[in-house]
Amino acid sequence: MTIYLEDMGEVTFPFEPEEQIEKLAAFVTDFVKCPYEPEISVTLVTKEEIHELNRTHRNVDRPTDVLSFPMMEYDAPADFSGEKFCKTLTVSPESEEMMLGDIVLCSEVVCEQAEEYGHSLLREFSFLVVHSLLHLFGYDHMEEDEREEMEEKQREIMKKLQILR
Repeated sequence: MTIYLEDMGEVTFPFEPEEQIEKLAAFVTDFVKCPYEPEISVTLVTKEEIHELNRTHRNVDRPTDVLSFPMMEYDAPADFSGEKFCKTLTVSPESEEMMLGDIVLCSEVVCEQAEEYGHSLLREFSFLVVHSLLHLFGYDHMEEDEREEMEEKQREIMKKLQILR
């Protein structure tokens, strides 16, 4: 697995973000039974930067906590044999790993939400990375049944990782 981390945010976390991302990515990759080693790009940004990305890519004129940019399409979440997946599978020529996609996480919003929800910074950061990784594996929350499934997966992963509220 390869994680490319670029920290353009203005927050120093009391843990090593790259180590935590690697741990979470390895766990979620195994959890969804992905048969490929993933390559993932993660960028930590400021509120202004994520606001602009949110406006540009989602037409939502406000900051958000995390944005996910999957490289593959799926017939169903984590369906690694479906027609859409097979047609969109992209393998890095350098690492020969599946290019899973990009995660953009706003460090400032992580801090704000951790305080607002009474979570540790580690818990909020981890939850948002898990949420985004599930998006990269084809999960979504636009429809009620999708939302319920994704939320159940998030709860199960966080519980198994012992990263609790």
